[in-house]
Amino acid sequence: MTFVITQNCCNDASCVPVCPVNCIHPTPDEPEYATTEMLYIDPDACIECGACLDACPVSAIEPDYDLDESSLPFIELNAVYYRDPAHQEYAQVPFTQPPARFWAGAEKLRVAIVGAGPASSYAVEHLLAQRGLDVQIDVFEKLMTPWGLLRHGVAPDHEATKQAAEAFTRSMRHRAVRVFFDVEVGTDVTFTELSDRYHAVLYGVGAASDRRMSIPGEDLANSMSATELVAWYNGHPDGLDHEPDLSSERAIVIGNGNVALDVARILATDVDELRKTDIAEHSLTALATSRIREVRVLGRRGADVAAFTTPELIGLREALGPRLVRSEDLGEPSPDSSVMAMFKRELIEKLPTRRPDTDEPVVVLDFRRTPVSVVGDSTVAALRCVPTGGGEALDLACGLVVRAVGYRSEPIAGLPFDLERAVVPNDEGRVTDIDGSVIAGAYVTGWVKRGPTGALGTNRRCARATVSSLLDDFGAGRLAGPQVTDDIAERFPSSANFDDWRRLDSHEKSTGRASGRTRLKTVTRSEQHSIVSARDS
Repeated sequence: MTFVITQNCCNDASCVPVCPVNCIHPTPDEPEYATTEMLYIDPDACIECGACLDACPVSAIEPDYDLDESSLPFIELNAVYYRDPAHQEYAQVPFTQPPARFWAGAEKLRVAIVGAGPASSYAVEHLLAQRGLDVQIDVFEKLMTPWGLLRHGVAPDHEATKQAAEAFTRSMRHRAVRVFFDVEVGTDVTFTELSDRYHAVLYGVGAASDRRMSIPGEDLANSMSATELVAWYNGHPDGLDHEPDLSSERAIVIGNGNVALDVARILATDVDELRKTDIAEHSLTALATSRIREVRVLGRRGADVAAFTTPELIGLREALGPRLVRSEDLGEPSPDSSVMAMFKRELIEKLPTRRPDTDEPVVVLDFRRTPVSVVGDSTVAALRCVPTGGGEALDLACGLVVRAVGYRSEPIAGLPFDLERAVVPNDEGRVTDIDGSVIAGAYVTGWVKRGPTGALGTNRRCARATVSSLLDDFGAGRLAGPQVTDDIAERFPSSANFDDWRRLDSHEKSTGRASGRTRLKTVTRSEQHSIVSARDS
């Protein structure tokens, strides 16, 4: 028997330091951790102690004998990782977390954190972990709800991943933390006003926009970004107007990363299955009348370099079964492909190429096609593409085109911004001018710091690095103390706090249970305000 890490892995790495034999890799101090698809347990080194099982925040670790048939490929996936020559020399020496500092006699550190998503939440966690540090943390979130993409980006049927919010909740409820919801930094309060009142201002605002393809027809009706569609079905207040027209028989998703697979799966999943999740009610209603019978996921490259991760592929196959098929052309295997890439290709090769005889929607993984234009007069009629590498153009009839080619951060008022990389320029989280000079007291973490890469838990190491820079600067006296001593809370007497969120959270869960669902999201600001305002009635 051995323990196995499965699809739900968030790369948080909480499991790593508790393993007594260091059999979980890559660890946060190993270079591959920044780009890994997931973490892996070495089946030959695992001593079956179960410590990792209890440490995992998203229930991604299971004993091999408990896996159902659809999850059995994860046994092989964990083992394959250690067959790679680059991974066979890991020393079985327990990994230890970097020690927290001890702050005796230091003045109170006051930190403003912008955003309440995973990156910011991990930053709060690391600040609170400092022994003896007298700290006051004020978190400013423009929405009425926390957790960022954990609430509004993670697919509704990935419920285990959302369990990470439980740990974030413990940090946000700490007596040293205040949360101000419905307060937008840059509009309701400026960066300068915050920097005058705190030693440091840390931004963890993520990437709210999307990359464009810059091809003709991209702005036709029913040609939309995955960012918009995901916001719509996840109930983001700003995504309610992005309802797609689902009356055609074919939808095409451009891009083949994990978000593309999420979109395809949601469009193809039976509504009765989606009804068990926290998908937004308005989306559920629309999907119930969908006429889509084929979702094609187009990738420019071959199968062994597909951008989606192996766990997501296994999850998609589990969800759709024989309704997941592939194109004939997978491209030639690259001689430089890693052991892991070839394992993923083998899984793709085993998918059927013939559409099953069913009226249910089918998802087709279509490789080596390059989109050149979206065709139509006022709305989408087809996607024109050519074989990657050259060939005759082909029009694929469709009524919905979703581009899932990447997220993009937007400029932040008061801070420099690298338009080409779409990040705030920084040195280990310290915001810098374009010329590289550090802007004292300004910090970034998460996607706005490093770009839209990595899994949920990757933000943990990223936040730790930024907080370490902040603490180095504080300890060295490089942070000016607050210049204005009034309490910022006086500026926002009607803002919602974390107790208000807990009331809203409880309302969503209770109304969801009443209808047999995990939660029933409130999706409009007016409804959210109405529920929160009940505290005064």
